[in-house]
Amino acid sequence: MSRLSRLRSEVSADWRSFVRRRTAVFFTFFFPVILIVIFGALVRTDPGSSGGGGLFAEPPGYYVPGYLAVVVLFTPLSRMGSEVARHREGNRFEKLATTPLTRGEWLLAQTVVNAAIIGLASLLILGLVVALTGAEIAFSPLLVPYVLVGVVCFCGIGAMLGSYTDSQDGAIAASNAIGLPLLFLSETFVTTEQLPGWFEPLMNLSPLTYFARGVRAATFPEAGIDELAGLEPALGNLLVLTILAVGFFALGAWSIPRTD
Repeated sequence: MSRLSRLRSEVSADWRSFVRRRTAVFFTFFFPVILIVIFGALVRTDPGSSGGGGLFAEPPGYYVPGYLAVVVLFTPLSRMGSEVARHREGNRFEKLATTPLTRGEWLLAQTVVNAAIIGLASLLILGLVVALTGAEIAFSPLLVPYVLVGVVCFCGIGAMLGSYTDSQDGAIAASNAIGLPLLFLSETFVTTEQLPGWFEPLMNLSPLTYFARGVRAATFPEAGIDELAGLEPALGNLLVLTILAVGFFALGAWSIPRTD
């Protein structure tokens, strides 16, 4: 089999495996919807209080990267972490070692499936944010590479979590322990002004920070400024995120247990 044929077969098998897990399908799309309903439609934002530094004090469009980050971050971390751990517990990597499929190809196939799932969830999120919160956003074509590169990055991290934790439960617990701080401390829902000055350099260590900054620059240009003004920071953050994604994906593929 050629490499393309191997990848196509693995992607098809992984997609059918995901669709058969109805609970996983439900919560992949249900969790971000609940988040938007609670914080976007019920709590709502209050731009007039931005001077007071309150939570959700920015316009609704400011929080679009945060809503997208829910699926771009948590879905790959939890799915890849538990999938690698499940393969380890079931000795499935030993079986894969008898096939031509390499560890990198296996991880790439998993990433493709995650990208398709998260792409659909992102479309749902964007539609709900506009419909329920009245957010004014620009539908930039850069959203597509940002979501894809973000998925690659966090699939690599998820693969490492699944490789080094001792069980599926441990992988899910680790993904939550890492994902929750990143979600709220990466310029998504909490602005830099609301955090201590000494913490700001630490935010630059999070891949999600570059995702949030770039998506915000591409979709939420400041009032009175031409949309092209957001192109340079959007491309710059995408470049940094891409470099991080390549590194984490390579580390994730290298971390998958070697059984050959």
